[in-house]
Amino acid sequence: MKETLPNPPRMLIRFFRWFCDPYCAEDIEGDLLERFDKRNNNNGKWSAKAHFALEILLLMRPGIIRPLFNNQKLNSLDMFKHNFILTIRNFRRYKNNFIINLLGLTTAISSVLFIWLWVNGELQTDQYHENRANLYQLRTNHPNNDGIRTEPGVPGLLLEEIQAHVPEVALAVACTDAHEFTLSQDKIAVKAPGKFASEEFFNIFTHKAVHGDLRSALSDKSDIVITAALAKRLFNTTDVIGKAMEWHFFQSSKQLVVSAVIEDLPPTTSEKFEFLMSWDYYHNDLIDFKGWGNYYGRIMVVTNPEANTTLVSEKIDQIVEEKQGRDAVDVFLANYGDQYLYNKYHNGVQSGGRIEQVNLFILVAIFILLIACINFINLSTAQAAYKTKEVGIKKTLGASRASLMSQYFIESTLLGLLSLIVAVLLVWTLLPQFNAISSKEVVFQPDYRLLLTGLALVLTVGIAAGSYPAFYLSGLRILSVLKPGVTLFKGNGIARKVLVVAQFAIAVILISGTLMVKRQMDYVQNSNLGYDRENVIYFEREGKLLQETAAFIAEMSNIPGVKAAATSGFMIGGANSTGGIGWEGKAEEDRIEFLETRCAQGSLEVLGVELLEGRLFSKDFGNESEHIIFNETAIREMGLTDPIGKTVRHYSGNKKIIGVVKDFNMKSLHTQISPAFFLFKPEQTLFVMAKIGKGTELATIKQIEEMYKSFNPDYPFQPNFLDQDYAALYQSESQVATLSSYFAALAILISCLGLFGLVTFTTQKRQKEIGIRKVLGSGVWKIIVLITMDFTKMVVLAIVIALPLSYLAGQRWLDNFAYRIQPEWWWFALVGLAALAMSWLTVSAQTLKAASINPAESLKDE
Repeated sequence: MKETLPNPPRMLIRFFRWFCDPYCAEDIEGDLLERFDKRNNNNGKWSAKAHFALEILLLMRPGIIRPLFNNQKLNSLDMFKHNFILTIRNFRRYKNNFIINLLGLTTAISSVLFIWLWVNGELQTDQYHENRANLYQLRTNHPNNDGIRTEPGVPGLLLEEIQAHVPEVALAVACTDAHEFTLSQDKIAVKAPGKFASEEFFNIFTHKAVHGDLRSALSDKSDIVITAALAKRLFNTTDVIGKAMEWHFFQSSKQLVVSAVIEDLPPTTSEKFEFLMSWDYYHNDLIDFKGWGNYYGRIMVVTNPEANTTLVSEKIDQIVEEKQGRDAVDVFLANYGDQYLYNKYHNGVQSGGRIEQVNLFILVAIFILLIACINFINLSTAQAAYKTKEVGIKKTLGASRASLMSQYFIESTLLGLLSLIVAVLLVWTLLPQFNAISSKEVVFQPDYRLLLTGLALVLTVGIAAGSYPAFYLSGLRILSVLKPGVTLFKGNGIARKVLVVAQFAIAVILISGTLMVKRQMDYVQNSNLGYDRENVIYFEREGKLLQETAAFIAEMSNIPGVKAAATSGFMIGGANSTGGIGWEGKAEEDRIEFLETRCAQGSLEVLGVELLEGRLFSKDFGNESEHIIFNETAIREMGLTDPIGKTVRHYSGNKKIIGVVKDFNMKSLHTQISPAFFLFKPEQTLFVMAKIGKGTELATIKQIEEMYKSFNPDYPFQPNFLDQDYAALYQSESQVATLSSYFAALAILISCLGLFGLVTFTTQKRQKEIGIRKVLGSGVWKIIVLITMDFTKMVVLAIVIALPLSYLAGQRWLDNFAYRIQPEWWWFALVGLAALAMSWLTVSAQTLKAASINPAESLKDE
């Protein structure tokens, strides 16, 4: 009968082996098992197990417990030095792979650092205000026939009501958007962005004073707060408290006194301004019409920490509803710090914004780093066959698996650290060019976050890229490694092929996405908007131009390069909006928001707007102030037929329709064309606008400037270009297109570097095969095709996988535009062919070199 083997608890055996000194563990364990077997036979298994556990616990005493340090592990520093030296030797031995990995990782980490700096700047925007946790901006939802439109404007009268009737609001401030104004003192006049704000502005927003007391800096109508940079431009010093200056805009001017000087605004602010003026002056002296239906204010509030923002929104909304006498709009609180990144609303619901670009670039950074790590892993697996005997010999000499793993992790981490150092130097050098490309003011300041990011990148690369050799090679058995004829790597490098397909698929997705963005930007910039924006300049009417506009335009029209000139109120991005239009047949539920533009004779002609029916404004017909012109979208939405001669009710009085113009897009192509109308109010037009002949721009603008300075010497001449204003509407998309193109190029470069390394390894491995084939009659090109075909299959598979994904991602991005391109199949075919061509170029260069070697050289060892 077969003897029953001892069966002690496994967990106790493992625990004993863990704490017991290895020198005496074997003898003690044998005695323990013997006694367990005897008790098991005599007293039963439960008694045997209980005594076994007690004996193990009693053995935990000095002399038996494993020593904390031993001679083999005491000198870990020497072991680290040894592995470090081996790593340096391996870099020299496999220098081609080292250079390829260093270039790939440096490029990837540089890209990741640039993206990190850009993303960090985006995420930090408007986050420097101390009240940011409870700081909100009031926004309004306006229902109309096309859905709900969300705007930042609220009635300016609402400020006092909130302060009086909403106790949950601790602080409230009313202000305007920033605009360019003229400031002058003595004989110096400059243009600078400024805004109006109420007294609580500096209690709500965090700004540091250089001179003056910010708590009372806007208490008087004549107060002005300026930045240090503006103070130096006007006074050549920042110590300017109490000094006088004058503000000018259109028909208004105001004598002001500097009440405070603040530090220049940080790059992480969403709205740039260089001066602030009193809200009381704006609200009480400048605005002609202050009604509850006029949304001219921007109001920010700081709520009490315990306040429920939903209830606060409902209270404020109720105030507006009661004052208007109708439920026309909905007022709600939006977190101020989120408005920069989450600035997009659809049908009254927040639906993204710049955060989508942030997420996109984070994904790009991950992709680029992943491609570089794939290169490292691929080349590591390719070299694994050369390192197996090294592993076997080291294990024979007593090397532990942990020491082998540490060597490989040190090798990959050291390479990552070297790449990081080179990448930091590269980023430091190229940062000015990056800022110019991205239109940002990114500052590269080493701090703990950057240090942690860099170390995280190095550890990520070290763990990801060193994991294969560390875990697989260190786990090989000695006999399996040293025994002749044993194949350790099966599957013909399937893992490497999968990784090559993955990295080229990622690169193709990036290239396809970049092409899609670029095509849409080209479409946007070259679209026929319904008006001619090319070579059209405009500048503000101020000073003598307000009284002598006709004389100035007549004289300017005599300049040979000026094709047409007039005053105009047209602005890219849209004009004022109003729902104050009534017409015959208007239903009670009809809610149409119209864009309103003030015009003069010749205003629409300068823009090249096409007339569909009726006529444009002309002094030949006497007083045109009682007339109105609509675009075709407005006529269609009002449901008017034969509109010419019909009368509509404007909030300023009845107006007769004299013309209908073809639709032209006053806003960006993100939105549908809005209903719009044009009033004849030459005295209220803000700009002088001129169409300049093509090819004469510089000379003509110089002549206009000379004439302006002689005509209006006290004001600066600062022309704006209509096409540049239009391009500014797509600044964020243009940044995405530009940055994406660079990062996509880097992604394909890193992929090709990895492919080059694999081809080099493959040709070296197959050198004797190539020699034999040449001896047997194969030509150079036949060998090139043979080797290239394997890589071509992988790249083609990557293209097949990537292009559908690229199409779906591109379609989702294009959904942000009301007017968009329709992707063509041949665009994606072109991307695929380009990727294939680059891979062929990468592969062919190395295979040609290998196929051209004399067979005698490759076979001389046989």
